[in-house]
Amino acid sequence: MQLVIVESPSKAKTIEKYLGDGFVVRASVGHVRDLPKSNKNAIDIEGGFVPQYQIVKGKEKIINELSGVAEDVDTVILATDPDREGEAIAWHLAEILKLKKPQRIVFHEITENAVQEALAHPRTIDQKLRQAQEARRVLDRLFGYDLSGLVWQKVRYGLSAGRVQSPALRIIMEREREIRAFVPENFWVITADFNTESGKPMTAVCVEEPKTEEEAERILTAARTSKDWHVGSVEEKSQKRSARAPFTTSTLQQVASTRLGFSPSRTMRIAQKLYEAGHITYMRTDSTTLGKEAMAAIAHVVKEGFGERYLSAQQYKTKSKVAQEAHEAVRPTHMHKLSAGSNDEQKKLYTLIRARTLASQMADAEIMRTTIMATIGGEIPAFAARGARIIFDGWLAADPDARGEEFELPKVVEGDKLSLVEARSEGKQTQPPPRYTEAGLVKELEKRGIGRPSTYAGIVSTLQIRGYVERDGKTLKPTYTGDVVSSFIEEHFAPYISDSFTAEMENELDEIANGDREYAKTLGAFYSPFTKAVKSKKKIPKVTGMGDAPMEFPCPVCGGPMEYKLSKGGRFMSCKKFPECIGARKEDGSIMEPPKSLGKPCPECKEGELMEREGRFGRFIACSRYPKCKYVERDESQGKTGVMCPECTKAGRANGEMVERRGRFGLFYSCSNYPECKLAIKAKPTGGVCKACGSLMMEGTKTIPERCSNKGCPMHNPHTSDTPAKDGWA
Repeated sequence: MQLVIVESPSKAKTIEKYLGDGFVVRASVGHVRDLPKSNKNAIDIEGGFVPQYQIVKGKEKIINELSGVAEDVDTVILATDPDREGEAIAWHLAEILKLKKPQRIVFHEITENAVQEALAHPRTIDQKLRQAQEARRVLDRLFGYDLSGLVWQKVRYGLSAGRVQSPALRIIMEREREIRAFVPENFWVITADFNTESGKPMTAVCVEEPKTEEEAERILTAARTSKDWHVGSVEEKSQKRSARAPFTTSTLQQVASTRLGFSPSRTMRIAQKLYEAGHITYMRTDSTTLGKEAMAAIAHVVKEGFGERYLSAQQYKTKSKVAQEAHEAVRPTHMHKLSAGSNDEQKKLYTLIRARTLASQMADAEIMRTTIMATIGGEIPAFAARGARIIFDGWLAADPDARGEEFELPKVVEGDKLSLVEARSEGKQTQPPPRYTEAGLVKELEKRGIGRPSTYAGIVSTLQIRGYVERDGKTLKPTYTGDVVSSFIEEHFAPYISDSFTAEMENELDEIANGDREYAKTLGAFYSPFTKAVKSKKKIPKVTGMGDAPMEFPCPVCGGPMEYKLSKGGRFMSCKKFPECIGARKEDGSIMEPPKSLGKPCPECKEGELMEREGRFGRFIACSRYPKCKYVERDESQGKTGVMCPECTKAGRANGEMVERRGRFGLFYSCSNYPECKLAIKAKPTGGVCKACGSLMMEGTKTIPERCSNKGCPMHNPHTSDTPAKDGWA
């Protein structure tokens, strides 16, 4: 009997279909070990940057089950993903299960042929790949904890910095500063509608854009009054439009964002499901290579579906210098499948991947582009009408959504008369450079060599989760917090978030994976100067101001000038004489009421007095010595649910009631006896008790109006449970 271990249960189910009775397939459900959350003793720096791993909380049961099965089989086969992270997971499993001679297999698609081929060629765990992943994890921890600690001290508690997160934020802030510094210029666009001699309409635009309204009016008047409009020239130019290479991780995220509106993280989640179900090849890749078997299958589909003329088989040169050419591009595993996936979003992404893959092996599209110049002579600039028509659709037949807008102009010849129907002008302003979209940021990160395929989605998500950027329509706009944090890091640690440094570190990690660089020496070369740089900034003053506030908003207390400051709730105005004067205004200029003394001593520090303050989520009571003393009382009356805490009831604690609270991730519900009782749930409790496990029931969704608050209970998500819903409801 042989045990095959993969990461996810869905991947396990797919692989089970291709293996015989002599195999048992189990899932580790992701990572089983990681660095402890606290940085203390997480890494033995003096011992050579040795990480001190611990079992991921909640994985004890899974590990025990895997250990029990491993003892009863002859061979353990580790079939985790074919990248550095997958290699690291395989190594952790071997270590924690105390496997003596585990076999390691990799496959880039979950098909019967690929799985059987991998089983026929097992290998040992690649320690170089594992060390490269370990180096990335340790490097990110050292960078993040040391620099984040300084940001906490000098900017605001709870903020963070990261090795690739901070350069990405810098890129967004650089663009934002360009936008702020941009000075718009006025110009006018003049458009004219004509009828040709055949009576067909045509719209043309003036080839020059006047900078003044007077010049625009002169051209418009001449255009309207002239009777000599005619065709000055007709130019037809044949153009070939080539298909793009098959998808890499980066280009998949970009196109899915543009066409489907999917965020990079959503795209990767969907692609992961398609991969685990055996529909597409591995979705973390920077290679545009297609295997010989895949190219043959694509050629067959193209010939059968479109004809011999449409086929143009070719390999694409991968742009990335460090691409893993052993990998393939993201493509369907079975090209004959028109659709695949278990839900609508999976089907949409699969269709997109299939169309791109087919198109990459098809002939160029042939397009005839036409430009007609309308003129009255030299009195005013000519007007141009531009159009296009497809002569041969080529690869566009497989990927019609890539066509764009093509329209055919009426047939005219030089000298033909034109009759003006209407002419109009529109005043416009030059626009600043646009903010990055999520797809645009991924493209820029790849261009600059920051991060790798597996990290792009995480970088974009982290910036939003941290509150450093927010979505403004389809674009990413830096928040005030992001502005302050980035400005601070750019001022004091510019070399460590530069493109060159970040890209070079990625190259060094690649060299560790290739065996060309040593783990400890690489980390030592980084950490020694970095930690000195952090220590040298310990005495710099704390960042308090964000620039002067407008003069029309004087301090409401003393009448003096004010400055912008950053708080957890955003930006506000504070008197420049603070703390001598505590006058403050909200960002819109309205007055913030000063803290009101309650005349009671602080029950925690005994030195300060209790003050009533106004915060992001309303009024609360805190010690006057904040932040030295962090005693806080909140008015829970508005958030009471009337549901008593079951933990407090069991323990005999009085007045334990579930109340509404707000945290960094939004609303949640916890016991009013916190911190003595730490029970917390995500949704509002309904008052019921789960019959399956005895936990509180909470509000669910339209399809599941009520569900268990215990994540480990089958009633937490009845969709995926074999337990009938009626058996779990209270």
